[in-house]
Amino acid sequence: MDTDAAGCLGEAVSKDQLRFITCGSVDDGKSTLIGRLLHDSKMIYEDQLRALARDSAKHGTTGEDIDFALLVDGLEAEREQRITIDVAYRFFTTPRRSFMVADTPGHEQYTRNMATGASNAQLAIILIDARNGILVQTKRHSFICSLLGIRHILLAVNKIDLVDYRKDVFDGIVRDYVAFASALGFKSIVPFPISARYGDNIIYRSGNTDWYHGQSLLDCLETIDIQSETTDLPFRFPVQWVNRPNLDFRGYAGTIASGSIAVGDEIIVAASGRSSRVKRIVTYDGDLAVAEAGDAVTIMLENEIDVSRGDVLAGPTQRPTVADQFAAHLIWMDEEPMVPGRSYAFRIGTQSIASGNVTRIKYKIDVNTGEPPLAATTLGLNEFGFCHVATTLPVSFDPYHVNRRTGSFIVIDRYTNRTVGAGMIDFPLRRASNVAWQPLSIGKQERAGLKEQKPCIIWFTGLSGAGKSTIANIVDQKLFAMSHHTMLLDGDNLRHGLNGDLGFTDADRIENIRRAGEVAKLMLDSGLMVICSFISPYMTERDLVRKLVGKREFVEVFVDTPIDECVRRDPKGLYSRAKSGKIENFTGIDAPFEAPRAPEVHLKTLGQPPEQLADQVLDALAARGIISLT
Repeated sequence: MDTDAAGCLGEAVSKDQLRFITCGSVDDGKSTLIGRLLHDSKMIYEDQLRALARDSAKHGTTGEDIDFALLVDGLEAEREQRITIDVAYRFFTTPRRSFMVADTPGHEQYTRNMATGASNAQLAIILIDARNGILVQTKRHSFICSLLGIRHILLAVNKIDLVDYRKDVFDGIVRDYVAFASALGFKSIVPFPISARYGDNIIYRSGNTDWYHGQSLLDCLETIDIQSETTDLPFRFPVQWVNRPNLDFRGYAGTIASGSIAVGDEIIVAASGRSSRVKRIVTYDGDLAVAEAGDAVTIMLENEIDVSRGDVLAGPTQRPTVADQFAAHLIWMDEEPMVPGRSYAFRIGTQSIASGNVTRIKYKIDVNTGEPPLAATTLGLNEFGFCHVATTLPVSFDPYHVNRRTGSFIVIDRYTNRTVGAGMIDFPLRRASNVAWQPLSIGKQERAGLKEQKPCIIWFTGLSGAGKSTIANIVDQKLFAMSHHTMLLDGDNLRHGLNGDLGFTDADRIENIRRAGEVAKLMLDSGLMVICSFISPYMTERDLVRKLVGKREFVEVFVDTPIDECVRRDPKGLYSRAKSGKIENFTGIDAPFEAPRAPEVHLKTLGQPPEQLADQVLDALAARGIISLT
């Protein structure tokens, strides 16, 4: 890196940085505006300018003029369609401030991309085409900005040149937008009449709008106060790493999410309540006396207390909430729908929660209007909902509207490690705070000892007609003949009683297995050998039951019968009814079956009688030391 470039970079890093997004409907001029800002702030090098001229001739929409949108629309698909698909990030700097801008897509199908850009932004520029006024996407993006905690809006009425720079057109759009946005909770809405193509009111005030007496867009970006909003909040420090280079140094590294801290201040660990005082605030460039929001530091404490990655350090009088249940707004970002009850991993700040689930969708939100319609059972791609969430461990958080850094979370698919959702915590759910585990004098081992057996759950899974119930019944008879105390739970039988209120949607199937698993665990705790026969088509739900018990207490038996053979057998006539459309969501026909990846017992049923298959299950139980065949 040459000296000039290094100097420019060092100067930019030392400046206050503003992160903002541009959003609005398709073709409102978002990419053109960013291109104009980059060009007029002298952030385009000569070779880039020459390439832009060539691209403008090939892909441009502005005749012989430079098409500044092409600076940002880097994907070939975007250039061919002349739209923004992905989120494009660009950095630029001025003498007063540095900026990170995200150009977000306008199309509805890319809502998740727009939400990704908005999640880290401090301000939004909402563009409106002066010819078209407020559109559905304008409202949609404004609502998402509000939901994601953006509180400052620059309303850029673009293409003012195409309406002859008329003040009445500008005033009418501003009036309509302010009326619409009055319920969205924005702290400020600053309007600008601009022409991104020609630069009117972008860098300098334009003579074409002599009736406009406000700042230029860049002036406002350079001077708006954002930093104090995080500095004035209570101190929050999510621990990212425990720094232990030698025996004499133990520090906690991370970035201060909000507030400030000084040497000598008292702190507490939010989850445990343990307290200490700050001994040192260490940085690469030396110790600090005081650090504030945005500073990356290592904090040393006066005495050693139990602090791990994911813990949140806070001030003693303004602690975050610690709870394992909370209500949150959730945007779903995956092709596979979110279903209540399904187990997902969660990441809240630096806290990683291996398992949790959405227990209930209170309602789904129409992001075009912001109105919550009737309750929903699932959330699909790009849909927003207000949900109840439960995690297996307590987490430390603040409401999102109070602190965006400690009130947001992501949802992760536990098998693919894919991010499938993002959420904003609204408030904790205290309804179970007065419910505690009642200690029992007689436990599982004592009850199993009285029965002289090792309790376990033997879980049969497979397609309808695979032979699960037949084999499970034979296993039950053989164990009973060996004087074992057993109980057989069959999926069809439970649907006559405990699960009689459930259908066969994804949500109902998940709840069906959740209830069956909890009942099986209660029977296991009583010392029984519990034989369960359920289609249980989803791996996540079977694994959820597995996690309820000990490692060696769950035996998964995959009754592997090809679908063609199951259809041929069709003992209950269900396949023929499903194929004729009389039964919906039937596993193997119009609903999936996820075969176990590594079952304890894999029964390939073709050519083998049920008695022989049952003996294979008993052999597997004997090999695990659960029963004795001698």
